[in-house]
Amino acid sequence: MARLIYATQTSLDGYIADEDGNFDWATPDSDVHAFINDLERPIGTYLYGRRLYETMVSWETFAASPDEPPALDDYAELWRAADKVVYSTTLEAASSARTRIEPTFDPGAVRAMKDAADRDLSVGGPGLAAHALKAGLVDEVRTFVYPVIVGGGNRFLPDRVRARLQLLAERTFASGVVYLRYRVSP
Repeated sequence: MARLIYATQTSLDGYIADEDGNFDWATPDSDVHAFINDLERPIGTYLYGRRLYETMVSWETFAASPDEPPALDDYAELWRAADKVVYSTTLEAASSARTRIEPTFDPGAVRAMKDAADRDLSVGGPGLAAHALKAGLVDEVRTFVYPVIVGGGNRFLPDRVRARLQLLAERTFASGVVYLRYRVSP
């Protein structure tokens, strides 16, 4: 059975985007990006809501310029190689390969995907992750905590969800970013 992993970048005060929807403070440097890529290699399927998918779909056609870090092209290849499931009632068609649209998040269908998968799944975005956490589907939470306080915005974790976590790994980068990996205990 594959794991369902909720992975994201967050401010120290727990937001993935500020009150204006900006997350430019969470641009990973080349060391952090290379580390993220290594974590993404085992992912076979990304689960997205519409908004995050529309942000991520630029990786479908991304080509780095020669002066950009190789980690960018590497990530684009990883993203294109994975299957994508987008949960949306408004998106009519996918604009990337290996992508299907589902109108609603069905915990039973996600549980069946996990049971059938030979590679891990990743849930992206706090709204969709909230559904998965509430349904008890998330096996791991991984976060990159950036050394910034944004004061409000889109929260990393939902209200009214309680879970015990076991720290599995941590790493501090020269940029001040801290990676934390937790197992969600039943």
